[in-house]
Amino acid sequence: MNKVREVEVVVIGAGQAGLAAAYHLRRTGFEPDRDAVVLDHSPGPGGAWQFRWPSLTFGKVHGMHALPGMELTGADPARPSAEVVREYFDRYERTFDLRVRRPVDVRAVREGTGGRLLVETSDGTWSTRALINATGTWDRPFWPRYPGQETFRGRQLHTAQYTGPEEFAGQRVVVVGGGASGTQHLLELAPYAAATTWVTRRPPVFREGPFDQDAGRAAVAMVEDRVRQGLPPRSVVSVTGLPLNDAIRQGLADGVLDRQPMFDRITPEGVEWLGEGRRVAADVILWATGFRAALDHLAPLRLREPGGGIRVEGTRAVADGRIHLVGYGPSASTIGANRAGRAAVRDIRRLLAQEAIAA
Repeated sequence: MNKVREVEVVVIGAGQAGLAAAYHLRRTGFEPDRDAVVLDHSPGPGGAWQFRWPSLTFGKVHGMHALPGMELTGADPARPSAEVVREYFDRYERTFDLRVRRPVDVRAVREGTGGRLLVETSDGTWSTRALINATGTWDRPFWPRYPGQETFRGRQLHTAQYTGPEEFAGQRVVVVGGGASGTQHLLELAPYAAATTWVTRRPPVFREGPFDQDAGRAAVAMVEDRVRQGLPPRSVVSVTGLPLNDAIRQGLADGVLDRQPMFDRITPEGVEWLGEGRRVAADVILWATGFRAALDHLAPLRLREPGGGIRVEGTRAVADGRIHLVGYGPSASTIGANRAGRAAVRDIRRLLAQEAIAA
């Protein structure tokens, strides 16, 4: 347990980005367990998908892109996405013999000796020449703070704790957040809840028509610009808008998606807009307010910029070329995660080759 094991590359996280990176490592000659190791803290395959609520069926998922080398075909759109993706990821790991180690919690990454990094985990320590971080965001739900929040007598929960609409039957629910999760929650809750109220900081933007490659590239470029500046990344959805599908149109027509501006404070009985003198009674506040990148284990390396984010060029941390962040910022989408995994492996191979020449 106290022995330090040496590898060339450590991958942290076995979601879409981590598995894509592991695939490209395997494909380019890195032997699992000998040259590279994949560490995942989840109990089983599936990444963050395994924790999604049962009513989020595969047919409701926006743009689930296949992993490299294996298509996802024949999935029943009526099945929970958690089941579909869990089975797909499990099959993928076994097919390509990726040998993911789990559950392993990575506690800290520190500077080692001889230009190596030390990855301290619940299963001992690895010494590595390069690191691919693919830890995603699910473990860091973002809870905004509002005056009076601690006085609320009802229940507060985050999307990460949402299990389905049935438990809200007969209750008055305030849903906070203008992203895809917020709208999905509202559409599901409406038939069960006594009343729903939707509040967002900014008016939601609904996108009409197809989302073509040019629009996709422009959206990714906006997110990429932030991480180049060392600012915390925003989600790609925050710059693309929400797709105006049939369910959204019906929700708008029915008044379920009747967006209200953000309230000023929370009261014991609900929420209040001070300027309007208006109150809404609530039994539940559901915070669909997104997630932040789970990067606390990298803190000992002091990679964060004054702006609060890690400055990244491509996938490489500018402050430390041994470290690559995949599934971060512009590569947070499923297709972006695949491309980032390939790019990170290509750069790491170049780095290790240069080190070998220098030695």
